Amino acid sequence: MNHPKHIVAVSGLVRHPDGKILLIRSPRRGWEFPGGQVEEGENLIEALQREIQEESGVTASIGSLVGIYSNIKTPTKVMFGFLGDYVSGELTTSEESIETKWVGRNSVLQHISNRVIYDRIKDMLDFSGRVLYRVYTTNPYQIYEQCYL
Repeated sequence: MNHPKHIVAVSGLVRHPDGKILLIRSPRRGWEFPGGQVEEGENLIEALQREIQEESGVTASIGSLVGIYSNIKTPTKVMFGFLGDYVSGELTTSEESIETKWVGRNSVLQHISNRVIYDRIKDMLDFSGRVLYRVYTTNPYQIYEQCYL
């Protein structure tokens, strides 16, 4: 019997006190928000803080949960998107982020070429206080269900 494999991941829209948003350029997906897989024994907040630090050099506080996203294409992924605020640190790069920068809020979406990332970052920018749940697949990107929790 095959057991399903699920990946749990986190992402965050990190806001600077001057109103700018942290973006990283991934070698695989282009410009996006920082984030990645939750490691065994790690909670979601710790995982996101680690990923932000590793990918950008920034320490962030994590706030509201914006969305829960289920990519039902194998291997299935459940992703949690949060808002975060800059605490400290200077921008750096890593193997997962070949470029990092602070971008004006009004120009963030112009940087995003991946449709899945675009929709998730738009959810974060437009967050009204209600958590969104979206079920989708990639290649092709198709949304199957979407509702507010």
